Amino acid sequence: MRRVVIGTAGHIDHGKTSLLQALTGIDCDRWAEEKARGITIDLGFAHLEDNDPERGALQVGFVDVPGHERFLHNALAGLGGIRIMVLVVAADEGVKPQTREHLAICSLLEIPHGIVVLTKRDLVDDDLLELAQLEVEEELEGSAFAGSDVVAVSSTTGEGIPELRRRLLELAHATAVDSDPTRPFRLPVDRAFQLRGLGAIVTGTLISGRVEPGQTLSVLPRDVNARVRSLQVHGESRPSAEAGERTAVQLTGIDLDSLERGEQLVSSETFVTTRSLCARFTLLDDAPEPIKTFIPIRFHLYSSEVVGKLRPLGGAPLAPGETTAVEIRLSQPVVAIRGDRFIIRRPSPATTLGGGVILDSGWRRRRGKSLTAAVAALDDADKALELWVTETGERGATAAEIGPRLGRTAAELTVELDRLTSANRLLRVDSGRGRRWIAPPVSQRVLDRGKKVLTEFFRDDRLARGMPKAQFLGQVLPRRAMDLADVYLSWLSAAKILVVAGDVVNRPGRQVELSGEESKLSRAVLAEVEAGGLAPPAPVELRATIGAKRQILDGVQRYLVEQGKLVRLPSGLILAASVIANLRRDLLDTGWQEFTVAQFKDRFDLSRKWAIPLLEHLDSIGATRRVGDKRQIVGLGS
Repeated sequence: MRRVVIGTAGHIDHGKTSLLQALTGIDCDRWAEEKARGITIDLGFAHLEDNDPERGALQVGFVDVPGHERFLHNALAGLGGIRIMVLVVAADEGVKPQTREHLAICSLLEIPHGIVVLTKRDLVDDDLLELAQLEVEEELEGSAFAGSDVVAVSSTTGEGIPELRRRLLELAHATAVDSDPTRPFRLPVDRAFQLRGLGAIVTGTLISGRVEPGQTLSVLPRDVNARVRSLQVHGESRPSAEAGERTAVQLTGIDLDSLERGEQLVSSETFVTTRSLCARFTLLDDAPEPIKTFIPIRFHLYSSEVVGKLRPLGGAPLAPGETTAVEIRLSQPVVAIRGDRFIIRRPSPATTLGGGVILDSGWRRRRGKSLTAAVAALDDADKALELWVTETGERGATAAEIGPRLGRTAAELTVELDRLTSANRLLRVDSGRGRRWIAPPVSQRVLDRGKKVLTEFFRDDRLARGMPKAQFLGQVLPRRAMDLADVYLSWLSAAKILVVAGDVVNRPGRQVELSGEESKLSRAVLAEVEAGGLAPPAPVELRATIGAKRQILDGVQRYLVEQGKLVRLPSGLILAASVIANLRRDLLDTGWQEFTVAQFKDRFDLSRKWAIPLLEHLDSIGATRRVGDKRQIVGLGS
């Protein structure tokens, strides 16, 4: 069955509730106060079904919104999710202030279709009816509903009701769409109450998805969970409810104090709350003045109403009748996604300023060129995805992280991200933390940074065998992206910026060659260290003897270590490799099977400073083996 929601709009006492009763047989005034005062204070609901053999089954839900200015916030709660607007105008009174305001709100919410109903036909003659129709058509000119059908009816006598029902059903059949049960569940709460013996119950128009008893849902922005006990659609118990249906949900695991209008029942982890939004906003023609900087506002989104502030982005004032990007900051969190329509009202005096569509529900402040580029990107769905991926930097983004900005599941969004990957607009990687997407400019930034880091490192240390890989990654990648180190190293290697050799990275084809002076210095260093035997000169003594600068001497020593001519002990002390080889032979000549540290020190006249590091080195190369407090001699095998 296909579904569509129709909403009434119009001035107080123009006959909206009576009209719906004539169409459906349902009285939408639920409260005694409403019946006593003859006006609709809160939302009312009605429905009808049509089983056309050619067009198929159709379920039509009606939302009767209040027309009195004092109750406009209730009207705004009911207008979300509506596909067809029925603008009600009493033929004996014509267009009134709330008529215009409701029409403006419906236009701002971009309700796709509309029809005008002139009620109280029985109270006017043909001439007055014609004047009323001309006035309405003139009011519609320039709006999104220009050219909409105008039908005159009398809810009292029934005149015109069959014709109106026929036109509404034709429009509903043309407008209704099949619901997609795979979409995430989302129901804005417009009523929350408790019935004796049944517990907490919430009602609302189901925006997307499907719900069944037994499901666990999140209540946002309160961020608590509740389980669905039972469902009703249009007052009848049902095993499930789908998008487009007026739904009452009985919940368990939560009390009434934790539920109120403005909250949303949603699929867990698919939606998040926000206080910072970027939106495309239209200021109404009759707004009192331009908006130059932050102004106080009341923000209406579905059934939520939150105070906050709004300012135009880009520096220029927003004049009445103009549309521009705005930043909205709210005092309390709301559930919002890209594409949601909203209305902005001034807190005092209460008046509608305008409305628009949310571009980014995770907006963060920007300046200058960054701001201009972000706003431009948000006007296009694919560019918005690229922007959000870019914002995650080197770490990249998962579909589950971006999904809540769109109210999309990770599976849905993966299809879109892969499409952008196929177009070379994003890069996809599979890591230990799952599939992620990275923006090409971010990848290029890492490549440029890696090239610069290597250039500076080898400029300062020309004789280094390579740059330690851990040191390189620490300078090129932020800590949050370290789990993608292998991915970035592979990209750097593919770009021929580096090669990886064990624990070091190097520039492709780089060879370490000593200059003439460095060769002379290396021979001198090796000769002094070899001459020192097991007690070589300290670095300070070596520099004084040779007359070399510390940085140059350190580079030459490291070069000789990498060439295997010097040996760096675990303590950092340096010996000649030939001295270590002689020591191993001398150990074999002792005839020991095993020995203690004290015996080793006495035999080779060593201090503990040299003895312990030497033994650790001999252990590491397999010349000795530690057994308790003693060492065993293994042999000359390396």
